Amino acid sequence: MKKSVLAICILFSLTLGAQNKKRKDVMAIKSMQGCYKVTFTFAETFNYSEDSNYVPSPNKIDYAIEWVDLIEETDSSIVLQHILQAGTDSNAHIIKHWRQDWSYQDISQLMFTHNNTWKSITLDLEDVKGKWTQKVFQVDDSPRYEGEASWIHIDGKSFWENTVDAPLPRRERTIRSDYNVLKRMNRIDITEFGWSHKQDNLKVIRKDNENDFILAKEYGYNSYVRLDDNQCKYAKQWWYNNKKKWETVRFVWNDVFNDNSIIELKKFVNDKRLWQYLFSDEYQNEEEIRALISDFLN
Repeated sequence: MKKSVLAICILFSLTLGAQNKKRKDVMAIKSMQGCYKVTFTFAETFNYSEDSNYVPSPNKIDYAIEWVDLIEETDSSIVLQHILQAGTDSNAHIIKHWRQDWSYQDISQLMFTHNNTWKSITLDLEDVKGKWTQKVFQVDDSPRYEGEASWIHIDGKSFWENTVDAPLPRRERTIRSDYNVLKRMNRIDITEFGWSHKQDNLKVIRKDNENDFILAKEYGYNSYVRLDDNQCKYAKQWWYNNKKKWETVRFVWNDVFNDNSIIELKKFVNDKRLWQYLFSDEYQNEEEIRALISDFLN
């Protein structure tokens, strides 16, 4: 009897501990919402090219104001949409930016391979126990990268870090074609000023039936410094006016993810990228959006 009571007490303690840990995780993820001044910084640090004429990417520093909106929340998922705001007056230019979905103990994942192709994989439940998967989507809500890890809370700090393969970022697509995979080593830190996203990235050449070749290394540091929410009011208003359309876009993409074990996307259709179509006012209803996205699927 005493052993049975002890076992129950231990089980209760473990369950309570897991629940407290998950609450801290949720608080950390949700703390990323709000209005921020963002600094995007990237520098190529080393290269291993065999070409003596190799030219590294130039150092890059960009600034923006960004609204991060909590658009969905369930017991096992949190969805944050990023909206860029260029300017602080009524003439501010607004751009729908990236999206991050967080899912708890998720065994389903889209793994980027190379050449604009993603493969659906199923993980073992034991491998994702207590972990959160960050699913990152591009401006048109097409897939980008996904990876799982545990949130760590220690000495008053909260952070999450993961290594995952991804396609070239937009800042590189227009200037580089000599590599086709970015192995991202991501770390998100919740800070006193807001949060930060650190990256130790590898620029990889990947070919079928060959070992990966690391062409170069890159360091990135993106800081999100919290502002008064009112400074993002134009981004907030734009998102309020347009979120219904993008809810439909996400709905269509979820059907694509559920119906395909391999997703290969065309870069262009009639010399235009998918985001260029979706950012226009032409595509509004589900039928139009579904047909458009279908055109980009190989």
